[in-house]
Amino acid sequence: MHTPVTIIGAGLGGLTLARVLHIHGIPVTVHESESSPSARAQGGLLDIHDYNGQLALKAAGLMDEFHAIVLEGRQALRVLDRDGTVLLDQADDGTGGRPEVQRGDLRQVLLDALPAGTVRWGHKVSRTRALGEGRHEVTFADGGTVVTSLLVGADGAWSRVRPLLSTAIPEYIGKSVVETYLFDAGTRHPAAAKAVGGGMMIAPSPGREIFAHREKNDTLHAYLGLSGPQEWFAAIDFADAASATARIAEEFDGWAPELTALITDSDVAPVLRPLYALPPGHRWDRVPGVTLLGDAAHLSAPNGEGANLAMLDGAELGEALAAHPDDVETALTEYEQAMFPRSAETATDEMPGIDSADNTAHGLIDLAAEKGR
Repeated sequence: MHTPVTIIGAGLGGLTLARVLHIHGIPVTVHESESSPSARAQGGLLDIHDYNGQLALKAAGLMDEFHAIVLEGRQALRVLDRDGTVLLDQADDGTGGRPEVQRGDLRQVLLDALPAGTVRWGHKVSRTRALGEGRHEVTFADGGTVVTSLLVGADGAWSRVRPLLSTAIPEYIGKSVVETYLFDAGTRHPAAAKAVGGGMMIAPSPGREIFAHREKNDTLHAYLGLSGPQEWFAAIDFADAASATARIAEEFDGWAPELTALITDSDVAPVLRPLYALPPGHRWDRVPGVTLLGDAAHLSAPNGEGANLAMLDGAELGEALAAHPDDVETALTEYEQAMFPRSAETATDEMPGIDSADNTAHGLIDLAAEKGR
């Protein structure tokens, strides 16, 4: 295949695609808006599933490297009631199919598996336009341009490539997450550390919920989910860490102190993350020379599948292109016909919404039992 592939976005999906293309000898360039691999923190833990994310890593030939970064014991799960009562305490016995890794470590594995110069850092896209006959022009913020015969948008929720295919725009889902970190938890925050345990802790309730992970270096990373309009969150001054922390803590008044400590004892300022999603079942008609993967294609409410799906998208797209080196359109059609129903099915969240009366510790455990998990 002599058509160079241009990927926008050096996230997990875009890098998986680049790696699979590289294995098959297909020229590829990745353009990333961040200035370097270390320009920002890459998020927390990811559970990489044996039915999608790990399949992508196998296609990329990186399973040994993946196993080397797995954090042992992190598949442990605790479910707590808001009063701190432990209703489920499930140890990691090593037989689960969802080992946990740090997102940044996994991204580095993929970067290390690409030839130097594959990723062009500091290339923020300002505009894309069709030139006809499957060719597209990408314009960057610095004024530079590139013309490509195969453009892949792996550039996330606010993709600059998506408008070439779809008029869909992500919409706020009515829920936001506030992130906090507690460092050296076993020593400095023992009550919170005990509540979280060795892996993931979930404390759900209608309208309010807390998720927390034990990450590397004895760090607790908490996600405080709150239902509410964006205007409510906008009224909180997150630039004032103490004020914002106090305001969010008010929403968890009456919860067990070892749980609210995940808010009040944070070692960093709380960070607001509004959550958005594309319309369920988002798809587009085939447009020559361009496609999407990951959140650019099927952004949904967090359900533990986003990174896994992005990687599987990248792997399957790469394999389709390798299987049809002289027929890009057949490859893109094959890829999209598999990706559309898969992403639509995954976006159908079987868990109760945050505002549901069933969004409780007991409700979560009952649902898991019903599903045989």
